[in-house]
Amino acid sequence: MTGTDIRVVVVDDHQILREGLSSLLGALDGIEVVGTAADGRDAIHVVDGTEPDVVVMDIQMPELDGIEATRHITGRQPGVRVVMLTMNEDDDTVLSAIRAGASGYLLKGSGADEVQNAIRAAAAGGMVFGATLAARVATYFAGGVARTEEVEPFPDLTERERDVLRLLAAGRSNDAIAAELYVSNKTVRNAVSGIYAKLHTAGRAEAIIKAREAGYGRD
Repeated sequence: MTGTDIRVVVVDDHQILREGLSSLLGALDGIEVVGTAADGRDAIHVVDGTEPDVVVMDIQMPELDGIEATRHITGRQPGVRVVMLTMNEDDDTVLSAIRAGASGYLLKGSGADEVQNAIRAAAAGGMVFGATLAARVATYFAGGVARTEEVEPFPDLTERERDVLRLLAAGRSNDAIAAELYVSNKTVRNAVSGIYAKLHTAGRAEAIIKAREAGYGRD
């Protein structure tokens, strides 16, 4: 493993699935499985101890479910990306996961390529949804209320943060935002952190939801 590997924690209460996915991911170039957990509460402790880049998280688990665990993890460590891997595909659960700070949502039964691509995309700052969910999520994001011209939303944001938020809402990655605004990646990361704090969001997905509801990203 190298210092540029994506550090991953796998969380699932079924031992066979947890160990199987860990073995699969650990055999891939550029991915290092640094920990596993069997429930949401254990996941929080494992993430605190290993500082991963991405957590692959089940939802229905004992002690603490995956959505609540995601809320705790993204609240404590905003830089950690969480990709849900679950059997649940109802809209309420998907949106609850997004609002908790999840960066992706896949259904169990997804192919190995889809899972590893989701991990790599999440680590790069993107949002990923399984093929059967993507259209529904896009429809939700597109359903925001158009903002008025008289009142600018998010008055606490700086002009730079507002520019970054508009591009986040349009689906841009951090690298794409930096290129479009002619600023460094560090400047974008700092702006994103400021956005999370001022909008009181758990992570990128929830910030995008708020921005879309305010009319950002619809131009």
